[in-house]
Amino acid sequence: MEGQGSGKKMILKPLRIISKNLDEEAMLLSPSSRMFHEPNYNVYVLAIMGWKVPINVDSIKAELQSKILKHPRFSSLQVMDESDGGGNMRWVPTTVNIDDHVIVPLQLADNNVDKDELVEDYISNLSTTNVDMSKPLWDFHILNVKTCHAEATSVFRIHHSIGDGVALMSFLLSCFRTTSDPTCLPKLPVFSSSKDKSNLSQTKNRKKNLWQYLVKLWFFIKLLFNTIADVLLFIATALFLKDSQTPFTTTQGFNASARQRYIYRTISLDDVKFIKDVTNAVSIYIIINFSWI
Repeated sequence: MEGQGSGKKMILKPLRIISKNLDEEAMLLSPSSRMFHEPNYNVYVLAIMGWKVPINVDSIKAELQSKILKHPRFSSLQVMDESDGGGNMRWVPTTVNIDDHVIVPLQLADNNVDKDELVEDYISNLSTTNVDMSKPLWDFHILNVKTCHAEATSVFRIHHSIGDGVALMSFLLSCFRTTSDPTCLPKLPVFSSSKDKSNLSQTKNRKKNLWQYLVKLWFFIKLLFNTIADVLLFIATALFLKDSQTPFTTTQGFNASARQRYIYRTISLDDVKFIKDVTNAVSIYIIINFSWI
């Protein structure tokens, strides 16, 4: 893992253990988790949250202690096991001190510069440092300064080896409860209408027609052709072709440990709902890609 702190480059390596009798709970990291420890592929997930009221630090610590730490990956170290000669990494449960993970930079409140720029600079500086490998690879930053977006800002920094976006979002939902019943987990809405039922019945009737099978056969042939073409194009790109240049293409000489800038954009949920209604979609997901500048 590579990082940058105090203007100097530093190398953070996993803890190493040599043991022939590892605890059964010390599970191996999955291939995808292990991949995020490869050189120049050290990736963190940053979740930036705005609050309507100033954050109560003690209350946040209590919630993290009761919910986050119940998950094994948030309370385990990632250590290198050399007992088998392969240098595999394992999850090793440990005792977590919540004060080591909740960071409150009090000096921000005493600064007279623009608070919005101050918060953006603080978040950008997080891209130049790494979480210490001697503790679980996550931390929670509380910025109790008022900006044009919120009364306070918090940043959840999680190493990508802990989980991907879907896993982290599912874990986030599991930390909440419904307002109607505090003991129940929130559920994603399921939409059904008479129109869907009528379309289903019509589809069943159309399957009896011969032309319906011919149309399906044509789409299958088209899908098969496009799949073969895409596979051949992928192989050619890996061998000698180059990817097309886009605004998201990584520039030459890109340094993964360089300071990154995060750009904020505010969108209206009414616009998202309008797109959902126009496309007649049951649900819509917003995926945000960051291009390093």
